Amino acid sequence: MKILSFFIGAALSISAFTQEKLSNEIIWNSNTFQTEYVWGINSMNDGEHYTTLDYENQEAVINQYSYSNYGKKVATIVSSSDLKDENGKKINIESYQFNRDESKLLIATEVESIYRHSSKAYYYIYDRTTKTTIPLSDKTKGKQRLAEISPAGDRVAFVRDNNLFIKNLNNNEEAQVTDDGEHNKIINGATDWVYEEEFGFDKGFQWSPTGRYIAYYKFDESQVKEFQMAMYGTLYPEQYKFKYPKAGESNSVVSIHVAAVGGAFMMSYPFPLGDEKDIYVPRIKWAAEEALCVFRMNRLQNKLELLVQSYAAPYPRQIRPLQTIYSEESRTYIDINDDLTFLKYENAFIYTSEKNGYNHIYKKNIETGKEIQLTQGKYEVTKVYGVDENDQKIYYQAAESSPINREVYSIRINGSDKLKLSKETGTNDAQFSSTFKYFINFYSTANTPPVITLHNNVLLKNEVLKDNAKLQEQLKKYSPSPIEFFSFKTSENIQLNGYMIKPKNFDANKKYPVLMYVYNGPGINTVNNSWGGARNLWFQYLAQEGYVIVSVDGRGTGYRGRDFKHVTYRQLGKYETIDQIEVAKYLGKQSYVDKNRIGIFGWSYGGYMSSLCITKGADYFKAAIAVAPVTNWRYYDNIYTERFMRKPQDNGENYDINSPINHVEKLKGNYLLIHGSADDNVHYQNTMEMITALTEAGKQFDLFIYPNKNHGIGGRKTRIHLYTLMTNFLMENL
Repeated sequence: MKILSFFIGAALSISAFTQEKLSNEIIWNSNTFQTEYVWGINSMNDGEHYTTLDYENQEAVINQYSYSNYGKKVATIVSSSDLKDENGKKINIESYQFNRDESKLLIATEVESIYRHSSKAYYYIYDRTTKTTIPLSDKTKGKQRLAEISPAGDRVAFVRDNNLFIKNLNNNEEAQVTDDGEHNKIINGATDWVYEEEFGFDKGFQWSPTGRYIAYYKFDESQVKEFQMAMYGTLYPEQYKFKYPKAGESNSVVSIHVAAVGGAFMMSYPFPLGDEKDIYVPRIKWAAEEALCVFRMNRLQNKLELLVQSYAAPYPRQIRPLQTIYSEESRTYIDINDDLTFLKYENAFIYTSEKNGYNHIYKKNIETGKEIQLTQGKYEVTKVYGVDENDQKIYYQAAESSPINREVYSIRINGSDKLKLSKETGTNDAQFSSTFKYFINFYSTANTPPVITLHNNVLLKNEVLKDNAKLQEQLKKYSPSPIEFFSFKTSENIQLNGYMIKPKNFDANKKYPVLMYVYNGPGINTVNNSWGGARNLWFQYLAQEGYVIVSVDGRGTGYRGRDFKHVTYRQLGKYETIDQIEVAKYLGKQSYVDKNRIGIFGWSYGGYMSSLCITKGADYFKAAIAVAPVTNWRYYDNIYTERFMRKPQDNGENYDINSPINHVEKLKGNYLLIHGSADDNVHYQNTMEMITALTEAGKQFDLFIYPNKNHGIGGRKTRIHLYTLMTNFLMENL
């Protein structure tokens, strides 16, 4: 076994302190291991200052800091105590935006979550000159969603009751752009459930670069079938109903519209998407003030086109012909990201694609069609931060040194002079100033809590903003075991990467039980050289109790190239289960592992995997915990499922072959099923069907349902209950 330890001894070494014992109470129900962070960073116009959302004396405060003066605080912009609503009540700042000249702030308060990304709130406009605060809209009409100041700074667009509105800050008038919004039927300016979950965004409108136009989505979800969940707590439980398109079922019909802002009549005009309605529009983006780019993707998600429609004033009489500026096809599927940047000073754009085997940065000239690959190699570019055309540089993140690490780089727009800006080995992420002269780097390793530093991008000097020294000192008292990275080759000669946490005072001559942690969904890794937070502290607690903790990324996971990730196409669960069984076999051969006491734990896709392992891999696993598992891909949403499996009408055999429901008769070990009854993502239906199959097969198992809890099963009291439940199960059954 090849061990690669990134343990930083100075941070987490075995200390001279008497070792204190970890517990679920300490991890989940106290602030013992609270992590310092920097929240709500906003680079100001001058590129020399930034603001953050801080908390001082239990109050939210927006402070201004200097990049050049080592992150020194230079002013307080506003605090919650300065803001009062219509009734004189203090307004708590939960998020904020500046207008263009930074004279006004748009502040969100009383934020209420809807689904994974979406929320609604009351918004207020604070005038920094007059020190006055006014509501964005009449509160009696309900909370607003997705409020955003226009680039011109004189208007705010927002969504309410599935309609798009625009507030004019100069005359305080509110204009309604759409009027046909209707719950579970028509959505304007926001996305439906499946777009939010699987394409990762919920704001369904985009201001043009100067704010003269606004483009927006319209979802007609009238033909999408409803899913309903019982919400408990009343004498007669209420039924929450929402549109959820399962695999093979009908989607919303999506259209894109463009409205000219500021005229007497705010007319909207449709973007020409073509006659085929069963398509996806995973992104829209303005290419220029009068040119909108729309991503058009087919239902199978293996063909992507970038379409540009130009509008010349006077709008809309001189609409130019539709132009296809990019097209890509794959034999499997194409992932969507936010890496597209249109250049201002030349007729070209920057984008990323894995079409040549690894995700890399490309530049394409729109007029000539000439394309240049700017980054090269057997590694993945994981994020593009932005493009500085003045300095002719692109800033990006990559997993170049290893799939478990991340580095921050710059490269010239012509592909020359690549430079690594981050200096430490581990996971680095960055947020750049508006001029790209400075950046704030967020760094951690599996054994080192986040260290946040401010960097001068020109002089390559840095200043520590947060080092989490208190947390590191606190951790020393508990003497956590170092997380060690390793790799091994399977019987098919495939190298897999993993990490291991060994018990304190580890003795290679003893036999230890093992808990494997798994996710293994397409493109998602658990083996990362980054701080794991509370969940990893729970693993440390189990290690203190005598367990070896192991996680291995099998085939289908990310940052090792397209082929490694796409091998699971059309047959989710097959190769992933084979690989996790290979991990159990490999561990069973180690002198310090009791091969008869290997368990596995996973959540969501990981719950699907742990359910397959305890059934298809029954000879190798003694126990399994499945939290919120998919048990049959027929029950999951169509964008995610069909991307990897195609429709069940076309690939039904593979839907069934790798459904744990169809393997319950193989179960030998101890199996714990956990689910939230109000899980809008992986529906409780999955667990109900698994229960039915297990019962019919005469198999005993453990079950716990959390009423009214969603996919995250959140809440402090709920979390400590959940992890105590899982701990007790492992203690009793492993």
